[in-house]
Amino acid sequence: MPTGDQDPRRVEGAKLLSDSPVILFHRMTGMVQTTTALRMDGYHVVPLEASTWHTAQDMHTGLARALDFPAHYGNNLDAFNDCLGEVAAHAYGFPADATGLVLAITSFDRFAERLPDLAHAMLDVFAARSRAAQADDEQLICLIQSTAPDFSLPPVAGTPVLWNRAERPSSTAGLFDVPPEPPRRPWWRRSR
Repeated sequence: MPTGDQDPRRVEGAKLLSDSPVILFHRMTGMVQTTTALRMDGYHVVPLEASTWHTAQDMHTGLARALDFPAHYGNNLDAFNDCLGEVAAHAYGFPADATGLVLAITSFDRFAERLPDLAHAMLDVFAARSRAAQADDEQLICLIQSTAPDFSLPPVAGTPVLWNRAERPSSTAGLFDVPPEPPRRPWWRRSR
């Protein structure tokens, strides 16, 4: 079986990762089409619903269940970082024969409105682990769906969080395009 860039099953994931390890969606149809295509290419897609995450514990419980974290998971960002490293090494979380791992998180904006710092920090950890995994020829991708069309995020792991190519302001949007204009008062700057 070819590996890396030679494996035709990895092309769609590589396109997404060339933009950012975290990709925004507004329309569910676009997210469903993307996850369906990735599943057909052998990716292990893990669906999560962030609107039910009202506390840090809710987020950690959801991630731990979805990624089959061990019982001793510490329910904090350091533990998430450690466990995600183990997931990338195929210790648990997704099958070793999968093309890559995709977290598909819906209603992320609702979680980010409630706990903006935690929401950003979780994605920051994921993006950093995704980058490290790429060095080992692994693909970790996070697709986040927002119910708000003007949702935006600050960079994660030094990388801008871009809208998927179909929903970017310009239909010719490419790798170095500027992300959509943020709302007047981005969620991470709103008073709590």
